[in-house]
Amino acid sequence: MAMTMNGEIQLAASREAVWAKLNDAAVLKVCIPGCEELERIDDQGFRAVAKMKVGPVSARFKGRVTLTDLDPPSSYNIVGEGEGGVAGFAKGSARVNLLERDDGTLLTYQVDAQIGGKLAQLGQRLVNGTAKKLADEFFANFARAL
Repeated sequence: MAMTMNGEIQLAASREAVWAKLNDAAVLKVCIPGCEELERIDDQGFRAVAKMKVGPVSARFKGRVTLTDLDPPSSYNIVGEGEGGVAGFAKGSARVNLLERDDGTLLTYQVDAQIGGKLAQLGQRLVNGTAKKLADEFFANFARAL
């Protein structure tokens, strides 16, 4: 099952400050819903473990996230892949842009993802609703962390 999602959030911090926090494993770990482990493994990647629940399916996903096309402090791509055992898999990418706006930073994102296994059997509406809720929770946590 494929899905796309996009959005934006106005943050009350400089573009440089937002960029630094977006690349800080400790900050991201507390912002990502269900994140149990997040470890930087090199300049462009993280190893992650997160527990997620989508409808009746709950799983612990283990995966890797790689940052590509870095243009500090303006933009990057995030490419990730995770395995959740019998629950299935998730993989995808996101384009993140940071624009100076209104004495702060406008963060925009465009996500393209694919899921498979039991998760894909739950239906597009439930999966999209959960993805939107998780994204909203991440950005609310991230705004507080700034």
